[in-house]
Amino acid sequence: MKDKRACAAGACGASRRRFGRYAAGAAVLAALPWTVAAQETAFPSKPIRIVVPFPPGGFNDTLARLVGKELQQAWGQPVVVDNKAGAATIIGTQAVASAAPDGYTMLVAAFGFATNPWVRNDLPYDTAKAFAPVILAARSATVLATYADSPYKTVPDVLAAAKANPGKLNYGTAGVAASNHLAMVLFQELTHTTLNHVPYKGGSPALTDLASGRLDVSFDLLPNAMPFIQAGKLRALAVADRKRSPLMPDVPTVEEAGGPKIDVPGWHGFVVPAGTPPAIVAKLNREINRILRLPHIREEFQKQGVTPEGGSVDEFRTFIDGQLALWKGVIERNGIRVD
Repeated sequence: MKDKRACAAGACGASRRRFGRYAAGAAVLAALPWTVAAQETAFPSKPIRIVVPFPPGGFNDTLARLVGKELQQAWGQPVVVDNKAGAATIIGTQAVASAAPDGYTMLVAAFGFATNPWVRNDLPYDTAKAFAPVILAARSATVLATYADSPYKTVPDVLAAAKANPGKLNYGTAGVAASNHLAMVLFQELTHTTLNHVPYKGGSPALTDLASGRLDVSFDLLPNAMPFIQAGKLRALAVADRKRSPLMPDVPTVEEAGGPKIDVPGWHGFVVPAGTPPAIVAKLNREINRILRLPHIREEFQKQGVTPEGGSVDEFRTFIDGQLALWKGVIERNGIRVD
């Protein structure tokens, strides 16, 4: 009688409703692995677009085309490389930030991805929130170089001259806030030295003037400097990297050469719009990792002075966070702006 009275009061109905909710929730949880698997299996079912926020030519474009070709062969879907250059990569980056978060639009992200937020006020997106990392595809060493018959044979030679003559040694860059400019700004901070910045409209004329002796020293990415080094026009003093470059194993790191610990790589990776399903991001990561291990891909990278990287989504997220934090500090401390 007690149970019947309780049921009559609605207790049994409430229990049944609670049970129904629990059962429905359990069913949803049980179905989740199948949902993730279905997302991953179905992707891709249409063409993929890789946006390169640079003009054709150069390693970022090459990276997109090499990876795109391999993805197309593996998955049987067209992969279109879309060069959207302009506004210091902002145009192409914005195109991906506003794209559907479905894995069908990727961005080739490079050094400026982590510096633009701090040197510009006009970004139409929030770099830290608008993107999801996929993979760090490659790194290129930043090399400290001088002209062939320069009196500076070592890093301590450069430091001694810079400290004896503050502001007298000239260094060239591809422009304000370019990777080689920020590398030298950080180098000066770490060594308590002052050198004279000579900005150029691009890296090639800066390297040409360095090779002719019009400049004293400069940092630049190994792919840019390597032809001058191989031709005997530049002397590589050290690389601003965590370890020696396998492409120049005889050249020490700045730290090994008697300078500070400094790690300023050129880097190249892939990101997608924030909100892209993790299962799709994971599938892209696995496939690009496979591509980066292919012998002919590694050989092509080496020709361009670049080292394949790879790794997990989380590792790339940590790397980007570190780059954003590093350059925010350097740029703000030195009042660097390009607006």
